[in-house]
Amino acid sequence: MRQVPIKDMIEKIPGGMMVVPLLLGTILNTIDQLHLPFVASILQELGAPKTSAGYYEFLRIGGFSEQLFKTSALTLIALFLFCSGAQMNLRVGGRAMKKGVILTASKYCVGLGVGVLFGMMFDPMHGFLGLSTMAIIAAMTNGNGGMYAALTAQYGNRSDTAAVAVLSLNDGPFFTLMSLGLLGSHFPVIAFIAVLLPIALGMLLGNLDEKMRLFLKAGEMLPVPFFAFSLGANMNLAVFFNPSVVGAGLLLGVMTTVLTGGIGILVFRFVARERSVIAPVAEATTAGNAVGTPAAIAAAAAIAVSSGMMTAAEAQAYHDLVAVATLQISISTISTALMGPIAVILVDRWQRSRGIDGRIEEGEDENLPVVVEGVAPH
Repeated sequence: MRQVPIKDMIEKIPGGMMVVPLLLGTILNTIDQLHLPFVASILQELGAPKTSAGYYEFLRIGGFSEQLFKTSALTLIALFLFCSGAQMNLRVGGRAMKKGVILTASKYCVGLGVGVLFGMMFDPMHGFLGLSTMAIIAAMTNGNGGMYAALTAQYGNRSDTAAVAVLSLNDGPFFTLMSLGLLGSHFPVIAFIAVLLPIALGMLLGNLDEKMRLFLKAGEMLPVPFFAFSLGANMNLAVFFNPSVVGAGLLLGVMTTVLTGGIGILVFRFVARERSVIAPVAEATTAGNAVGTPAAIAAAAAIAVSSGMMTAAEAQAYHDLVAVATLQISISTISTALMGPIAVILVDRWQRSRGIDGRIEEGEDENLPVVVEGVAPH
């Protein structure tokens, strides 16, 4: 049978393994919500159950199909977080640890600061171009670790690359949930535990057993297209073509690259005292897995309602943001995947013109491990 290069075609699109399934799920759900008579007739003939609203929908036929393609997002996001936690290697060299901590703190503070500023200037739930504080923080604080590793492997030095072990701490919704808590949303402690526990258990397991860490590594990527499809299967395509959603997503991408990258450069130069600033520019992206953050926050809000710390109306406000925020973050992921490498190349040329080679390690440390598989030591 002739092979079709499906994976290669998808990966030609920035963030393709997340974006393509998300769009496919959105398209199919949009068709589903039209409740076309001929589709309903076929489903009725096959004995499909009706939805609670009395319609026939091919994404709601019950069984494993519905549970995988329609309602699996939160479960798969939790699996992803567990497997990502297992890759957070605590055995990092001193210089790499310092860089990772500074980069993580810088990116988080910038994302939080922009989110707070927008929340003060506009409606924190539906602000300028429909951007919410939640979407801003989720997109700007969570960097694309795979792209960071690839860019620093080519243009940076080995402690830059090894810093990804610390940077992986910003994977998932925890920083966003913590930020919303700091900004006044009343999430109970159990909501933080519920979000953090899969990451913490994965981290513990991965650091106790190297073989388990390697075994779980596939879980960093494998669940992504599936939970992206499930998220899309609960959206309508009309939302994606809303000009304000597209404009907000592009603005989010530009702010992520320019602000987290620009301020990261200043912090790297004047706080970390590093001559090369490839690392903060390489981290100035939005991770594909950040698209799952709005759904995770909505789930945490539901926990807050059941514990009496948040009203049903407040939780519903977060739930109503899921579709729009997910699409805005998706657009930010695509745009930063394009802008990030260009920014790194430009910064590398600028440094070289001033006699700074980002590939050369300052003060060689022979004990520094390179923790990214498939990346050769510098």
